[in-house]
Amino acid sequence: MLAQPIPGSSGEVLRSLPSAYQPHAATGLLHLPRFLAKCKYIKEHGALPASYAKNFKRGMDRFLCLHLGIDPAAVEKIVLTSTTEAEIEAQLKELLPGDLRVAKWNRNYVQKGMTPSGREFLKEALTNMGCADRVDQITSVVDLMEFDEGRIE
Repeated sequence: MLAQPIPGSSGEVLRSLPSAYQPHAATGLLHLPRFLAKCKYIKEHGALPASYAKNFKRGMDRFLCLHLGIDPAAVEKIVLTSTTEAEIEAQLKELLPGDLRVAKWNRNYVQKGMTPSGREFLKEALTNMGCADRVDQITSVVDLMEFDEGRIE
């Protein structure tokens, strides 16, 4: 039987976040629904759990925004100041560039962690989670997020 994460080993887990593989409905961009969901969580709860706060507007959030040429704080502001989903989507449409380069982003996103240094990061993270035996199955940072949040058994 393959190991599952030791409860709490990666900090509090927000199972309510959308799958890392769920594309944004209007753009097709992977990770954007997660970034928006984290912003909404902050709006509703005041802050993210520490396990998510450490990478908020950094990590994948920042990589996505760098790809798009936008400031992560601008996305957060849209969510925090909007009152409806329609308003969020309309403001995002204004903020985002005309050419989203969706295929390039999505390919790069799902391959994060597949370099030698990335594999070392994944090995360390899985070992800390009590799942060193999963190194051959969890091959990307996106898979690690899915695994940690219980969407990969």
